[in-house]
Amino acid sequence: MKKDRHQDTKTPRHQKKEIILIATFCVQLIALLCGCAKREIKNVESKGRNIICLGDSVTFGYGVEPGEDYPSELTKMTKFSIINSGIDGDTTIEALKRLDSDVLERDPLLVIVEFGGNDFLRKIPKEVTISNIKYMVESIQERGAMVAIVDISAGFFLKEYRQALAALAQEKKAIFISSILSGVITNPSLKSDFIHPNREGYKVIAQRVYRAILPYLNQNIISRRFKK
Repeated sequence: MKKDRHQDTKTPRHQKKEIILIATFCVQLIALLCGCAKREIKNVESKGRNIICLGDSVTFGYGVEPGEDYPSELTKMTKFSIINSGIDGDTTIEALKRLDSDVLERDPLLVIVEFGGNDFLRKIPKEVTISNIKYMVESIQERGAMVAIVDISAGFFLKEYRQALAALAQEKKAIFISSILSGVITNPSLKSDFIHPNREGYKVIAQRVYRAILPYLNQNIISRRFKK
């Protein structure tokens, strides 16, 4: 019996290859759609290599051993290179002085900015703090990187900072990670002292940061693949 000339003559090997390609495309499309469900973020197609965590003692990892800070925990969750640029006791004023050397000159893909606690303790006016963070965000975005703004408020503690940072993130199309210490600062089993997390507390923070930035990292990965 003769085969119909329109009959599929593909080998099982070719058919398997097509199935894999279709499945891969579907996974990427789902990831892209998940990312699109979030609001638009500036520089989501960033060509940088490093995720840089810029902040004070919460980023530095005060109260734990090296390697137990939240950027180190974040390293275990993503394939991107992560740099801890946190300095214990830093204010936004001091951070501006090292913005070039610690961030802009280190090929940033995404910069996670966490400040406010020391500004509050040193009675730096909130308007000055927000203005300094705004300058950081604009400078980083001009460099071509995404920005995530971290809010360290918890409940009514620093609530006014949370509202101002949320508005700033909205205005500048930055990722906003709200109330990073919520449930940590009130839980003695997650703290090393009155304020700072312990190892388990920093794991909680890392998970919260990871969930917030993951959709945009997925979008970045997909955009790079389609441009190859």
